[in-house]
Amino acid sequence: MKKVLVAVTNHDHFDKIQRATGLWLSEAVDFQAVMERNGVHVDYVSPDGGWVPIDAASLAPDSMNEACWRYYGDPAYCHHYLRDSLAADDVDPSQYEAIYFAGGHGVLWDFPTSTALASIAEAIWAAGGVVSSTCHGCAGLLGMRASDGAPFVAGKHLTGFSNEEEQACGLADAVPFSTQDALQEQGAGYQAAKPFSVHVIRDGNLVTGQNPQSAATVAKKVLNLIK
Repeated sequence: MKKVLVAVTNHDHFDKIQRATGLWLSEAVDFQAVMERNGVHVDYVSPDGGWVPIDAASLAPDSMNEACWRYYGDPAYCHHYLRDSLAADDVDPSQYEAIYFAGGHGVLWDFPTSTALASIAEAIWAAGGVVSSTCHGCAGLLGMRASDGAPFVAGKHLTGFSNEEEQACGLADAVPFSTQDALQEQGAGYQAAKPFSVHVIRDGNLVTGQNPQSAATVAKKVLNLIK
């Protein structure tokens, strides 16, 4: 059975404002649902392992879709995936065909500084596997390096949560950095579409989505690559 890793955050709060954060649930389960329907095994990995906080805003009725209700209402899912995620240091990347960095604002604090997550993704890429992300999950790409030591994203065509979308959320002044700006500063060929519309870019074995609405489409493109 083919296996993919879904990378998720352990970080649960903003620093500048009193607001909780964490994983944006649909970004994880929309991807997972596509994989599991097609016989692909999914594991969750986080920088520290264990508990995965959920951004409460992602549980609002207008953010919850069928997959969200199905997974979140499943005690086995909550226990195995949200309570007991794998620690990045304990993962053998050779066991996986792809890694997918799921978003939620929490990742802005722990994805870019996790050398263990970056090492997993670099190993999967070097072995011919797929690296992918959605929304703020692109922060996981920032810690990666190419074989020559340059930023992994330099010269690559990709997308992620846009400045316009961050402004629309009212959180542009609360985040530690802008994902769009950080990608561009590392030399990425960043592209954005209309805010909160499905937008996915494939550049070889790199697949990126702009926002939560893009997660299932990212999954389908990753699935095509690993199959």
